[in-house]
Amino acid sequence: MNGEEVSEFVLAEEAIVGLLLIAALVAIFVRRYRLPYTVGLVGIGLLISAIYPEPLPKLISPEIILTLLVPPLIFEAAFHLRLEDLRRDLGFILLLAVPGVILTTLVVGGLISLANIGIEIELAMVFGALIAATDPVAVVALFRRLGVPKRLQVMLEGESLFNDGTAIVLFNIMVAIAGIATHGESTLSADSGLGPWIAEFLKVAGGGVLTGIVLGMFASQIIGRIDDALVETTLTTVLAFGSYLIGEHVLGVSGVLAVVAAGIVNGNVGPRGMSATTRVVVFNFWEYAAFLANSFIFLLIGLAIDIADLQNSLPAIGIAILAVLLARALGIYGLSLFNRGISAKWKHVMYWGGLRGAIALALALTLPVDVEPEFLTQVTLLRNMAFGVVLFTLLIQGISMDWVIKKLKLVQRSNIQEEYERRHARFVAGRAAYDYLRRMNQQGLISEHTWQRLSPIMERRNDVLVEAVKQVILSNPTVEAEELDTAHREALRAQRSALTGLLRDGVISEEIYSQLVGEVDSALTEQSYNWPELLRLGTFKSSVTHLMAAVIQEADLENALGYLNKLGFSVARLPSTGGFLSRKNATLLIGVQAGREEAAVKALKSSCQQRVEFVSSPLRGAAFPMPMPTQVTVGGATVFMFEVESYDEF
Repeated sequence: MNGEEVSEFVLAEEAIVGLLLIAALVAIFVRRYRLPYTVGLVGIGLLISAIYPEPLPKLISPEIILTLLVPPLIFEAAFHLRLEDLRRDLGFILLLAVPGVILTTLVVGGLISLANIGIEIELAMVFGALIAATDPVAVVALFRRLGVPKRLQVMLEGESLFNDGTAIVLFNIMVAIAGIATHGESTLSADSGLGPWIAEFLKVAGGGVLTGIVLGMFASQIIGRIDDALVETTLTTVLAFGSYLIGEHVLGVSGVLAVVAAGIVNGNVGPRGMSATTRVVVFNFWEYAAFLANSFIFLLIGLAIDIADLQNSLPAIGIAILAVLLARALGIYGLSLFNRGISAKWKHVMYWGGLRGAIALALALTLPVDVEPEFLTQVTLLRNMAFGVVLFTLLIQGISMDWVIKKLKLVQRSNIQEEYERRHARFVAGRAAYDYLRRMNQQGLISEHTWQRLSPIMERRNDVLVEAVKQVILSNPTVEAEELDTAHREALRAQRSALTGLLRDGVISEEIYSQLVGEVDSALTEQSYNWPELLRLGTFKSSVTHLMAAVIQEADLENALGYLNKLGFSVARLPSTGGFLSRKNATLLIGVQAGREEAAVKALKSSCQQRVEFVSSPLRGAAFPMPMPTQVTVGGATVFMFEVESYDEF
């Protein structure tokens, strides 16, 4: 590279480091003041843009947003989307993601063209398509913090994942109809009939989904055959970016939908072949990758918007906002008639949670400025309208969503939970005051006489507060279970930290570290214990009389662990490979209390299903032996029982 190229590279690196520092500072600030993180990033981006216009022109491009930032964001969301959660409302989600996007495009485009603001019908439809995709990142983060029902979160996030790809496909079609040359130009023209456009839509969208499914299954099969956290994390990274590149630039289908399908498949199939430690590493990596992508995208949204330029287009932006809100209302309240299981409150939240973000920004930036003069004014106005809608949804709808959820009383907190928090906070405050005065006494800032007078009073008060907290915990098993589970997981994290310290100091070898950390990670990734049930049974150590060894197929592992933990059994998992099928299975060591042997066997019988599979075997006696399918019954559980004199759990 020559000197000028090196200088540009260093400037780009400095800009990226600066944005990362800004993102970290914004995250600290919004956490302290309980503001949406993405809204804070957009606000800082606007401030930087106002102080220093166009500071990062080379970073604000549709290629960087769509190719570099969108894939990890979409893949992370799809990777964590469970099929069992998605399946319940998949029909409604697809209804919003396909007919809903088409409806939004037509309604917004029609209203914009009728508003007489100087935009022709073809370009109005382009605007309707680019603004149709929702981006509920800020809303979903708020949902997780407030404890909004998981089903509502899945519906809003699932709609966003699928309508991103649909909107991009529809946008490219509308651009081709309008006769504007962009990177997504179609081979069809405005003179083509409706049939070819429908075929094009189905080919691009369906091809993207099929591409993602194939690549996701392929990557999951490779992951299932190796056990290396770094390699498996790398494979998921290759899958996230590779599925987009292959779909978009090799096969000519929707890269975004390819990423969505690959993420869902890999997130539901891939982790079955991962060790517990690998799952922790992969999940943490994608959480961080999504944080980075979000940080850059929403900072770039703020940097890309020129407030002074938007002021000249305020009437058109106002009309665009009204059109988008009306189209969203028609989509949510109209299409929800096909799913009567959704309450009115949930409809209100989904309506107001239809924020616009990265996809709308990227598509608006793809619109060229080197067009015919009669188009240039319209394209510039269209961009300003898109930026204005994005800004409105993020700053107005995003900030007010917390108020909407609380106003609708979507998250109900029990009186017991509130009383527990009140008493627990008083106890923590009292203990902190006691410890602070004790340190002052030790430092000589308070005399021994004063400390001896105060400490018994404070100790008695803290004892009363301890008893008050204990009473409210014992009165509600749910509160007790949550606190016990939190304490258990914090203890496991402390163990993991201690093991890392021992490895760093050379006290234990890498092999022992991997083994022990794997045990801790298995406990962290397993389902929560049913603590009240365990406590009623006298916990593990005192009441376990038998040790049951159960060999089960890997496909039944999650169900078996769920059943056993729910019934209060202590379970340790050992990896193993079984039989002539060479299939991965698991050996469970189950601590069984006296008289509960039959309950443990029934739990395994209910959760481990037998199934028929076919394997290849030579056909004996034939002149030319060839593989023939042989029917084999697999599944179920093989159980062994041992009496134990004592039982300790580590």
